Amino acid sequence: MARVELKGLTKSFGAVKAVQEANITFEEGSFTTLLGPSGCGKTTILRMIAGLETPTSGDILVAGNRVNEVPIHKRNLGIVFQNYALFPHRTIGENIAFGLKYRKVPKSTFAEKVRTALDVVRLPGVEDRYPSQLSGGQQQRIALARAIVIEPDVLLLDEPLSALDANLREEMRVELKAIQHRIGVTSVFVTHDQSEALAMSDRIVVMSAGNVEQIGEPEEVYNRPASEFVADFLGASNIVEAKVGSKDASAVVLEVDGFGAVPVPADRAATIGSGPAAKLMIRAEKLKLSAGPAAEGRISSPATVEAVDYQGQLARYFLRVGDRQYQVMNMIEGHPFHAGAEVTLSFDPADCAALPMEG
Repeated sequence: MARVELKGLTKSFGAVKAVQEANITFEEGSFTTLLGPSGCGKTTILRMIAGLETPTSGDILVAGNRVNEVPIHKRNLGIVFQNYALFPHRTIGENIAFGLKYRKVPKSTFAEKVRTALDVVRLPGVEDRYPSQLSGGQQQRIALARAIVIEPDVLLLDEPLSALDANLREEMRVELKAIQHRIGVTSVFVTHDQSEALAMSDRIVVMSAGNVEQIGEPEEVYNRPASEFVADFLGASNIVEAKVGSKDASAVVLEVDGFGAVPVPADRAATIGSGPAAKLMIRAEKLKLSAGPAAEGRISSPATVEAVDYQGQLARYFLRVGDRQYQVMNMIEGHPFHAGAEVTLSFDPADCAALPMEG
């Protein structure tokens, strides 16, 4: 295990700054995800840690040692790519042992190390097969075995699950996290998939346009986003403009059209500043529909169902409150509400967050 630190890390491609002054610490043994849309800089950071790209400025430290000029083959990193990058003409055993050839590892130990790596990824006894004889999920495990057989200080994972179908991807993300936990290696995972990041990570680094927007545990970035971008990118959110009313140590009161005064807990309103306006954020699954009055203590308003997206166990509703549309995700109990239905829309103010007015 090794601690990885990025200090003021910047990467420019001509006039384009792909990464801007990134300061990130990946703790020993942690599973940290770089999350963001395409072009946000997350893969560029991974490639700089790997030694595949040279930083324009800033430092990369692994176990306290600056590695900016250290070539990739001397960094002792395991890398798993999106397309697995297995050699089709080599056996599984030869694929896994490939990285051992370039390290001071006695050849007599190759077979045992390969067997151990295959045991870790739960694919024992496939050494003599070829990649084409394995499924996509099995090939992904072989790519992981090849990365861990060298006993790396850091494991780099560049969207390794994106080529799998939905059901297998969900199965493999559980397995991948379990493997990482067993071997305890510091891991940096790149994805644009919010559910993967939330399900697998110890910490998430949310990125946008080369900038780090927020770093925190999954629950923190999901429930207490630092910016409108983070709130909107992680999950289905309703973000509406509001006026800032009273403030005290426990809450900030926001005045929201259609709902009136909403007391947002102070720890969920830390970023709004001192201006007269802010934005209220409420997750789609935290809003509830009912045919009658809302439960005591909930903020509520009459609403009209405009559209229904039936999804089996749950439904996504689009509702109108005044001149605003709200998105709601609710489990279905009996039958879903239908378009045109008049309902009560409600939420608990403790589930809200206050965001600054940007721009």
